[in-house]
Amino acid sequence: MKNIVVVGSQWGDEGKGKIVDWLSEQADVVIRFQGGHNAGHTLVIDGVTYKLRLLPSGIVRKNKISIIGNGVVVDPWALLDEIEEIESKGVKVNTENFIISESANLILPFHREMDEIREDSAGKGKIGTTRRGIGPAYEDKVGRRSIRVMDLRSEKNLNKRLEDVLIHHNAIRKGLGKKIFEKEKLKKELLKIAPEILKFSQPVWLKVDQFKRQKKKILFEGAQGILLDVDHGTYPFVTSSNTVASSAATGTGCGLNTVNYVLGITKAYTTRVGEGPFPTELKDKTGEILGTRGNEFGTVTSRKRRCGWFDGVLVRQSIKISGIDGIALTKLDVLDELDEIKICVQYDLNGEKVDYLPAAVEDQLKIQPIYKTFPGWKESTNGIKNIDELPENAKKYIFAIEDFIGTKISSISTSPERDDTILIENPFEV
Repeated sequence: MKNIVVVGSQWGDEGKGKIVDWLSEQADVVIRFQGGHNAGHTLVIDGVTYKLRLLPSGIVRKNKISIIGNGVVVDPWALLDEIEEIESKGVKVNTENFIISESANLILPFHREMDEIREDSAGKGKIGTTRRGIGPAYEDKVGRRSIRVMDLRSEKNLNKRLEDVLIHHNAIRKGLGKKIFEKEKLKKELLKIAPEILKFSQPVWLKVDQFKRQKKKILFEGAQGILLDVDHGTYPFVTSSNTVASSAATGTGCGLNTVNYVLGITKAYTTRVGEGPFPTELKDKTGEILGTRGNEFGTVTSRKRRCGWFDGVLVRQSIKISGIDGIALTKLDVLDELDEIKICVQYDLNGEKVDYLPAAVEDQLKIQPIYKTFPGWKESTNGIKNIDELPENAKKYIFAIEDFIGTKISSISTSPERDDTILIENPFEV
């Protein structure tokens, strides 16, 4: 049986929802392994739109097991709201089809407040976070003061854990002139929802091992994109977790030999939400066309995405860092109206040619893209399901991308509809 990791090869928003939904139909188990409810996946099934933020995409399909791994940070109230929202659309969420790792760390109200305080005070230096407390929650995890799902089992233990974490946070809040956070009120609120969270709690590493022995097909669902990885992305303008494929192992408690195929979701152009370097960004009419035709607004925040040409240098770098076996190319149809289309094939840094993204943000902000230009196809590719039916110039563009990044394109998406996909290789059948 094949087990697949799906990751974004750019800055997120590559269209993972559609691809993950298609794969989850074939999988037995779907697992989120990093991030929090700052990641949004939009699914359209039988005319019903589901906007998932924390729940794995498999939750909307019958007879699938959906899991939140230990690498995810969980806002328990946001999770319960999302469960209520999705159940209102006819989806059942119960202990038979949904599991939360007992080791998952919780996002608490003071994490959200700290996120907002930092962003508001940073001025031009702001990161562009979703202000949902993701970063501060990961900081507490690394600082060994976090509240985990398992801590909700005992009032005595929860009381001690809250004392420890609030010593840290209240010291910072006092220094910033903010009101200290009261422990008792928060403890009462957590104990109230504890039974609803704990009923889903299990040791995920043990369940994954069980599923492996049962030869179930496992789909590891990544959030955001590799260029937002805290180690390998455009630091400090990154998320607070590791978004690379290998974090599927640490974020669920399974060995690397569990994964058989890494699929990188890749947009046919480039977008980015929030602040940070973006070498191929277009601040002209073409950028506006891409944003309008691509409906480039965030699923979670509704923020307008920055748009630019396909950056082959960055995608090739992501492929090497994450061990990507195949690319799912999305939103090809967005380029249909353009007279010419460009691929970044190299950078100019102070007159020197470089073929990778430098690690220093100062250099990332200075580099200038070097392009290879292709003629547009000026006809619709919307809904095409066979590669032979694509316009010749569209095929040339696709093959040029494949040749430059050095990895095969396994599928091509030609509209937001799930069935409007050119399938070249099914990762579950390779």
